[in-house]
This record gives sequence, structure tokens and C-alpha cells, in this order.
Amino acid sequence: MRENDNGKTDLRPLQEVGEGGDAALQAEQATPLKRSLGLPLLTLYGLGVTIGAGIYVLVGKVSGEAGVYAPVSFLIASVLAGFTGCSYAELGSRFWRSAGEVLYVEAGFGQRWLAMTVGLLVAATGLLSSAVVIIGFVGYLNELIPVPAWFVISVVVIFLSGVTVWGITESVTISAIITVVELAGLLMVVVPGFPLITQALVDPTPLIELSAAPFSFAGIFAGALLAFFAYIGFEDMANVIEEVKEPARVFPKAVLITIAGASTLYLLLSVIALLAVPVDELSASEAPLARVYEAVTGQDSSVLSIIAIFAVLNGALIQMIMASRLVYGVARKGWLPTAFGFVWQTTRTPVVAIATVGILILSLALFFPIVEMATVTSLVTLAVFSLVNASLVALRLKEARGVPTAGGYKGGLKFPMWVPSVGCFVSVGMIVISVATY
Repeated sequence: MRENDNGKTDLRPLQEVGEGGDAALQAEQATPLKRSLGLPLLTLYGLGVTIGAGIYVLVGKVSGEAGVYAPVSFLIASVLAGFTGCSYAELGSRFWRSAGEVLYVEAGFGQRWLAMTVGLLVAATGLLSSAVVIIGFVGYLNELIPVPAWFVISVVVIFLSGVTVWGITESVTISAIITVVELAGLLMVVVPGFPLITQALVDPTPLIELSAAPFSFAGIFAGALLAFFAYIGFEDMANVIEEVKEPARVFPKAVLITIAGASTLYLLLSVIALLAVPVDELSASEAPLARVYEAVTGQDSSVLSIIAIFAVLNGALIQMIMASRLVYGVARKGWLPTAFGFVWQTTRTPVVAIATVGILILSLALFFPIVEMATVTSLVTLAVFSLVNASLVALRLKEARGVPTAGGYKGGLKFPMWVPSVGCFVSVGMIVISVATY
């Protein structure tokens, strides 16, 4: 007998319940992670990293690549995220441990080396994403106070590392509060800017003028690759699932709500931005939403810049939490030195993993440019999404043949087989198109 992940006695053998009987899991630590996240906090966690990193930082950069067709880029990215989000929702309803993608790939393909590779790739996306949004934080801060970038980056990384060590409930609660504030900031743009959309529907002249711009297939897909970075975040929830209450029920709902909410906001804001600000000005701005706010309200953007500062910080915080839990989860499987799996009893957080992640993020933010890191992050994430979708297809085929699968719980959510198949095909296609057009 053992206590299961919902705190109830589970009479099934460890071989069925655990990670395929891994020695590391059979010798589970005396200090486990704390299950304390419900649907509201988990959803705000996903929304916080998604909208913070994306619309506040990269809407101008996407416009720079796709021009007036930036909303199309966001639409392509949202469709891709939707298919893969369904795969994550199904897999997360059955695998309730940290390092989710590692477990999915291992269960689907049974190849340790491939699962380990996926784990390293996911950790890399967390590090790169945090570095990107911290650089974005510097851009918004300089709208208010000119401060040397290296100093700001160093202080931010140290501060966020401290918050992450503090505790999962505390850090995610802080993130949730900031998420509510940043959503309010987006509404400060959407509400006064929405009449531009309604006016364009009544009198489509502005839209006709915009559509007269040269159409660039390569530009749209380059923009979609950057826009896809704006959707990175929902998959982070798979790496804190070990700290979620009732994961089989809560996790799928949180993933789908996050993707639907982010997609709606991105499409609205990208259209408003193009109707309110010339493309050249938008793409050149270090604080693009601040420019849009000034255009649609005629007011100073200081308040929005302050909100954007917290929004961007929030994205970095959540990515740091994700990356540290991924490192912790891989170490607990025995694939990294055991020190990375150490949990501090006082806060029940993986402090060694957090410190390591903080140092790597600091190095990336200080020495690498934002657009290149965002592009690499998108490509790496697409590779991970391809493998996660393929893993679900392989897992379902195994089950159809009656092959037992270690590591997951029975039951859970199920989508039609074509959903992960399309998700895999689209992810691979985006990689091929993106590489071919660069």
C-alpha cells in the first residue's frame, strides 16, 4: 500500500502506479513536493507566462516579420497550440509527475535516451524564454527609468530565484495576482481599441488599405514562428503537475482555458495594434503595447508600462518555476546528479535546481539577443511538441494492441486519434517551413 497523488490510499502495486518501477521513484524522497494548486491558480499560472511573454514583448517583432498580416501569424500559431494543447491535456490527465514531457515520451516510445533529450530541450526552452522576457522587462523599465541593462538583469534573476525558492503556493499566488493585473492592462488597450475593429467592419477601407500591402508567405511564417513563442506557457503546467490537487480533473481544464483565453486576446490585440499604429513604428518599438495604448487613448502610457513590467517579470518567474521542476523531475528519475533532486524541507522546493536554472538564465540574458533566442525557443518547442504528439499516438497504438504502459494512471481524458496526429504533422511542418524560409 502507498499514498497516491491525491493523498488517498492506493492499493495498486508501485509497478502500476509509479514510473514503471524506477529505482529512483521506489526510493521516493522523504520530502515530496506539496500538492496545493487548484484550477484557478493553475490557470492563472498558464495565462501568466503566456500573455506576459507574448503580447507585451513580441507583438511588435511579429509585425516586423509579417507586416500587416501579423494577425494571420497569430492565428496560425493559435491553431498549432490548440492541437498540441489537446494532447497535453490528455497526457496530463494520466501522468501526474514533474517532468511531464519526459514521462510522455518514455511511455510512448520506451526509449530512455529520447526521453532524456526531450527533458533537456524543455529545460532549454524555459531558460531561453526567461532570458527573452527579462530582456523585454529592461525595455519597458527604460520607458520609465534609464538603468544599465546588466544591472537590471542581475537583480531581476536574483529576486525571481528567491521567490521561486520561497514556495510553490507563495510563488504561484504572486504570479496569479500579477496575472490579474496584466489582464487588466490588456483590457486597457482592448476596450478603447475595440471600436477600431467595429468601425473597420462598418467601413472596411482601413482593412482594404492594409491588405494592399505585399503578401509574403515567408514573412507570415517567420511571424508565426515568433508568434508561437507567445503561446509558450501552457505546456509549463505539465512540469508543476506534481503540485496540483486532483490533477486528472484540473490539469486538462487549465490547459484548454489558457489556450482559448490567450488566442482570443492575441487576435484582438494584433488587429487593434495594426489599425492604431503604423507597422514600421510598431515593429521598431521596444514597448509596443505602450505605443498602441497611446494611439487609442491619447494618454500617457506610464501606467501601462508599469503593468507591462510586472507582466514580463511574471513570465520569467513562471518559466523559472517550470525549468527548475523539470530539472528536479529528471534528477529524481536518476538521469541527473541526485543533488538536483534535493528538496529543502523548510519550503519543500528544489533549491539546487532553482539556483542552477537562475545562473543559466542570467548568462543567456546578459550575452544573447532577444529575437534570435525567441526564434530558437520556438523551434525547440516545436520539436518537443512534435515528439509529445507522436508519443500520444504511439501510446494509443500500444493500448489498442493491449500492450501495458508503465508510468501512467488508468482512465483520463481522450481525444480522437486524429488530434495528436494533426498536432504532430503541423509541428513538423512548421519546423520545415521555418528552416526553409530563413
